[in-house]
Amino acid sequence: MDKKISKAQIRSAVEEAYAECKDITGGHNADYIPFLANINPNLFGLSVTLLDGTTVNVGDTEYKFGIESVSKVLTAILVLRQYGAEAVLKQIGADATGLPFNSIFAILLEKDHPSTPLVNAGAITACSMVEPKGDSWGKWEAIINNFTALCGSPAQVIDELYKSESDTNFNNRSIAWLLKTYNRIYDDVPMSLDLYTRQCSVGITASQLSICAATIANKGLNPVTKEQVFDAVLAPKITTLISTVGFYQTTGDWLYTSGIPAKSGVGGGVLGVLPGVMGISAFAPPLDEAGNSVKAQAAIKAVMKKLELGVFNGDRVTIID
Repeated sequence: MDKKISKAQIRSAVEEAYAECKDITGGHNADYIPFLANINPNLFGLSVTLLDGTTVNVGDTEYKFGIESVSKVLTAILVLRQYGAEAVLKQIGADATGLPFNSIFAILLEKDHPSTPLVNAGAITACSMVEPKGDSWGKWEAIINNFTALCGSPAQVIDELYKSESDTNFNNRSIAWLLKTYNRIYDDVPMSLDLYTRQCSVGITASQLSICAATIANKGLNPVTKEQVFDAVLAPKITTLISTVGFYQTTGDWLYTSGIPAKSGVGGGVLGVLPGVMGISAFAPPLDEAGNSVKAQAAIKAVMKKLELGVFNGDRVTIID
């Protein structure tokens, strides 16, 4: 069925969702990373970017927060660009684990496989794959330049968060060396882990994330800068990865209730992709038990419900002025 939605309707839905969700309580900041524990829990932003570059921003959409696990999406795109879809499937995988994002047990269950680039194990493997091999600075330049291209504006590390992450990443060190024993790290282990830690420590805004999401929804064409960041053929691959594991062990519940593939991070950010229609993001630090922002989830669900949109609805959506 053809469905027409005006930009005014979208703006109204975003503003109403923000107003309805801004006083939601519940959850708590990620206290196992000291820097994140001290972020103001009342911060809240909601952003939508359409495929013509139109943006709707409400609340704290220019506040730079730790991108954390949402970074996995961006670096997955980078290795897809550098290696192609088949190589990434072979060297990392595309299976949901059904387990927490930092699970070591998942690696053992998968019999040496990192499973997907959107969990910690697969993301560390992805960082080890980034070209140029053996060149920490060159690899980091590739990662951060990819972030900038996807988001349409420069991104950089929050130094205090990077230090906090590096001082407390004991579980990820175990994951990295376990992967090494299975020959699933394709470069120096400490370097690969450091790159992963650094990318998780990048400061990002909700506005930048919605532009990134819209770039994925727009088949790799950044709607703001008009740069073709990645080949259109890769867009369904990354959206599929997001759909299957974006919320880790609660991904099925999320997709069932929201209707939109989305990826969360323990910094409080959520990136959502509605292919051919829009990118959406929200940010609020307090998390549920699975590590997903309570308020951001509610806000994105509210927008989707108000606009009666969903990736499985079967509608052909046209945005009109």
